[in-house]
Amino acid sequence: MCAMPRPVTLFTGQWADLPLEKLAPMAAAMGYDGLELACWGDHFEVAKADDEVYLRGRWELLERHGLTCYAISNHLVGQAVCDRIDERHQAILPAYIFGDGEPEAVRQRAAEEMKRTARAARRFFDLRPDDQEGDFAATVNGFTGSAIWHLLYSFPPCPPHLIQKGFDDFAARWQPILDVFDEVDVNFALEVHPTEIAFDTASAQRALEAVDHHPRFGFNYDPSHLGYQGVDYEQFIRTFYDRIFHVHMKDVWWGRGDGSVGVFGGHTEFADPRRYWDFRSVGRGDIDFEGIIVALNDIAYQGPLSIEWEDARMDRVFGARESCEFTRAIDFPRGEQAFDAAFSRES
Repeated sequence: MCAMPRPVTLFTGQWADLPLEKLAPMAAAMGYDGLELACWGDHFEVAKADDEVYLRGRWELLERHGLTCYAISNHLVGQAVCDRIDERHQAILPAYIFGDGEPEAVRQRAAEEMKRTARAARRFFDLRPDDQEGDFAATVNGFTGSAIWHLLYSFPPCPPHLIQKGFDDFAARWQPILDVFDEVDVNFALEVHPTEIAFDTASAQRALEAVDHHPRFGFNYDPSHLGYQGVDYEQFIRTFYDRIFHVHMKDVWWGRGDGSVGVFGGHTEFADPRRYWDFRSVGRGDIDFEGIIVALNDIAYQGPLSIEWEDARMDRVFGARESCEFTRAIDFPRGEQAFDAAFSRES
């Protein structure tokens, strides 16, 4: 018996300029099964999640358009938990989190908001309509920020204890948050990404060790942040086979440009033709998504494949529709028996 197809969802973070009332019918028309709701714009407001009427209204809106939800995402607030806070954060944080901008106060408020996000996710998913089938673990995707990202390049020479201090800071700030996630039976999935405490396989392993392999800490797998760095993004899946809580389908190309900009980006904007790498619409970059599907099948991942659409060179509605079609075409169920089993009399 074949496994059910993995649902294809759309991450709403890049669509937060549109109210959910407008985006939901668009996503349905583009062919999506559901939405991964961002906690910015009006898509999922943590501050309103104590109100059951509000939460039921989110589900009713999704149902009206034949959509469901498997995860919510609070990347922007999560970023502020460990970051060295500056004026950039004011642009991405709710005013009640940024406040007067005093760095430690911002970090503390962000940490409390991530705890509230875990509780909000639990209340939201507890109201999931009974007719929406399928077992899944409630998940919040997000970022952690990092106190040591500025130490990426070791000059002036960076002694190991400074890096360890950053991982210790991450653990001290995130273990209490993860404990709340555990209390309410919700997973936190870090999107491994430059500027986070984990940005490749080695740093992801170290982050996991820092929080003592906390059962609620895992990963929102996104190959686009790994491929251009030279990280083996298929091996990442197999390394963290029991920690892949959610999957983003996002593409990237690399080895492009005119040779004047390297992997660090040269302080250029996306779509600058000089760039070595750039995000692309799913299926139009250099990521081997067939290899990713094989690896996901190998670890028996049955969660959603969530399109995070980013391509500065393409119309987003065109790209999101094409990405949905591509993802459905490339996905396939895991085999349940050896292909040559029929050759044996014993079988």
